[in-house]
Amino acid sequence: MKPQTAPLIVRTALREAFAKLRAAGVPSHTLAAELLLMHALGRDRTWLYAHPEEVIRDSEVHLLTSLLARRAAGEPTQHLTGKQEFWSLEFEVTPDVLIPRPETEHVIEVALDRLALREIHAGRKQTFSGEGLQIADIGTGSGCIAVALAKELPGARIYATDISSAALAVGRRNAARHSVSDQIHFLESNLLDALSVVEAQHAVPVPGKPAAGATHESPVTIHQSPLLDLIGSNPPYIGRREAAALMREVRDHEPEVALYGGEEGYELYADLIAQAAARLKPGGILVLELGYNSLPAVQPLLDAPTWINVGVTNDLAGISRVIAAERL
Repeated sequence: MKPQTAPLIVRTALREAFAKLRAAGVPSHTLAAELLLMHALGRDRTWLYAHPEEVIRDSEVHLLTSLLARRAAGEPTQHLTGKQEFWSLEFEVTPDVLIPRPETEHVIEVALDRLALREIHAGRKQTFSGEGLQIADIGTGSGCIAVALAKELPGARIYATDISSAALAVGRRNAARHSVSDQIHFLESNLLDALSVVEAQHAVPVPGKPAAGATHESPVTIHQSPLLDLIGSNPPYIGRREAAALMREVRDHEPEVALYGGEEGYELYADLIAQAAARLKPGGILVLELGYNSLPAVQPLLDAPTWINVGVTNDLAGISRVIAAERL
C-alpha cells in the first residue's frame, strides 16, 4: 500500500489492493485482494462492501501491506490466510499440504453417486448414512476428501493415508475442526501399504497421583484391516517434466510430494490400482482424480477383468477429471 497522508478507508484499500495485485500479474487478483483484506480486518465480504468508508487501523494497514507484498511475490492466497473452502467446509491449509481445488469435489460427487446406485441395485433402503461402510482416502493431505465423506456419511469408518507426517497433522486438525475425528483413522503410509495391518494405541491415565499430563500406553492391539467398500484418491499426477510450465504459486510453494507423480505424472496409478484391487471387497468402488491428459495412460489399467462399470466424469471445463470403477 502507498503511504497515506489521510486515514485509509476500506474502499481505497480495496482499490489499491486490486491495482497492486493486477500489476504483479496475480491470477484472480480481485478475489485475492478481497480475501487478503478480509483476513487483515477479520471481516467477511458482506461487511467490506457494506462499510466502504470505514477507517482501517494502522496495525491492519501494516498487516495488509505485508500480505499484498507476499502475494505479489507469488505466495498463494491460501497460505497467507491459512484456509480454503472445499465442499462448503473451511479447511486449514499450510505449505505441507496441497491446496484443495474445486475440481476435487467431483471425487466426492462420484463416490456418493456410486454408493447410492449400489444401494439401489442391492434393493436396500437409501439412508445415505454410510452405516457400516469402510472407506479409504489415499494421499489425504489436508483431509478434505476424508472429512467431506465423513460429513456426508456419518456412519462410515474412514482410513486416511499419506506419506507425509506433516500433512497428516494438518488432516487431523481439520478432522477435529469439523468434529469427525472419531470417524477417521489417519495413517502414515505409501498408498495403501499401511492398510494391510492397522495398529491402534490408546493412552490411559497412570494410576495414583501422576504429574500433570503423565500417561502410560496400553499394549498395542494389531488387527487385520477390513476389506473396503470405497477407495478414493487425488494422487500426485503432475509430471516433473511439466514443472517449468506450472504457475509459480504451485511450483514454488506447494509440496513436491503431493504434486509430482513421476516424470510423466501418471506413474503412481498402476500401483494404486493394483493395491486397490487387493483391498476392495467384491462390488467395492474405486474413484480416482485424473491429471490433465492422463486418461489415456490410466484407463487401460482398469481394462483388466478385475474391474467393471468403468466410467469417466468431466469437470466444468470439459477435462476428464475422475475415473471410477467397481471391483468384480
